[in-house]
Amino acid sequence: MAKPFNRLLLTGAAGNLGKVLRPRIAAWAEIVRVSDVAAMAPAQAGEEVVRCDLSDKAAVNQLMRGVDAVLHFGGISTENTFEAVLRANIQGTYNIYEAAHLHGVRRVVFASSNHAVGFYEQNQFIDAHAPTRPDGMYGLSKVFGEQLGRYYYDRAGIETVCLRIGSSYPEPANRRMMGSWLSYDDLQEALRCSLFTPRVGFTVLFGTSDNPVRWWDNRHASHLGFRPKDSSARFAHLFPDSGAYPSPNDPLMRYVGGTFVNDGPRYGEQ
Repeated sequence: MAKPFNRLLLTGAAGNLGKVLRPRIAAWAEIVRVSDVAAMAPAQAGEEVVRCDLSDKAAVNQLMRGVDAVLHFGGISTENTFEAVLRANIQGTYNIYEAAHLHGVRRVVFASSNHAVGFYEQNQFIDAHAPTRPDGMYGLSKVFGEQLGRYYYDRAGIETVCLRIGSSYPEPANRRMMGSWLSYDDLQEALRCSLFTPRVGFTVLFGTSDNPVRWWDNRHASHLGFRPKDSSARFAHLFPDSGAYPSPNDPLMRYVGGTFVNDGPRYGEQ
């Protein structure tokens, strides 16, 4: 039986989530083209491995040849200087969309981040129509990527799902992640829904599992049919209630973006 896609591109394949996704998406395409600026494991059956710097426009143009859809996970995934983020995340994501446009690629799933809204406090409940509130240069780059997706859909008809990933790890690393945790299985399901829903237009999907603590409302992405099956509740024993009141200024307990609100440049300092 033929697979749904002939060639699917995964950028950022050497990253933490790229390594997780690489074997999981094999069933979706006859060929999975995996790419990163860093070294990757050798190609398996049904794979093409292409080392590519996403800030190199000509290289990205070649990377996009013959591609049906893109899972864009490439770029810097932590807070960094503007100059580094500009090259990897902003220029790189522009190059992905422009190459997709040139080669007639009709869908991009963009790995956005909770850090696009990281300055919301954890006692606020927002949906995809709430204004962005990035918590650093990394978060700003994800806002830019989302707006690129909006622009290329309106201008060129490239459909995009912006998946605002919470915290995708084997288990939550701290109490904040009890609200933001996204299991690998639920991440895979979110991508499946984003790729195979017939019409997505431009959609923002908050990527979390079915956690007891919720900060985000996915009603504007309901057409994707994403139904997470895992929950951070099974990790509650890792963070027992001590009865102590946390500091109201502790970013892990106050902000959606956690410690990212304090990372990066310190304004006013030389």
